[in-house]
Amino acid sequence: MLLLGVIVGAKGIKGEVKIKSFTGIPEDIAAYGPLQDASGKTTFNLKVVSLSKGLPVVRIKGISDRNAAEALKGTELYVSRDKLPETEEEEEYYYADLIGLPVFFQDGTKFGSISCLHDFGAGDMLEIVPEGKGAKAAVLVPFTAEMVPEVDVSTGRVVVDLGEDFFEIPENPEKA
Repeated sequence: MLLLGVIVGAKGIKGEVKIKSFTGIPEDIAAYGPLQDASGKTTFNLKVVSLSKGLPVVRIKGISDRNAAEALKGTELYVSRDKLPETEEEEEYYYADLIGLPVFFQDGTKFGSISCLHDFGAGDMLEIVPEGKGAKAAVLVPFTAEMVPEVDVSTGRVVVDLGEDFFEIPENPEKA
């Protein structure tokens, strides 16, 4: 299951909700058919009715008042991976396809594996757990062509080029 969006709040009094969509085009959130909650037990049939500050405003079948809409705030909306189209470009990936892939340095030494991807607003970041270490030792690596020159989902291999000074911690300059 892949996360497509999160209900962020109610809109109006007729049960409509605003959704933070993770689709390429936000209003396409309803184009994948019925979505499910994280447990897979509840299905949501969405119909986009408008946009509000870039967020899709949707009606959900069975939700007809503001109280019911407000109760859904924070609900994550998922779709089965097989409902998504195949990527068209060579360097285009679904986050879910990268999670768990082994990561190697350019010399072939295994570095670790991808545990998560983040987008903090300035670009995607790979969260990599180093080989033999726990999640607390995770390293964030910018997901750029310079830092991650090779991604091969079909063979399950990611190569990073971190540079010799990547793991050095700069000293704090003394304040005058």
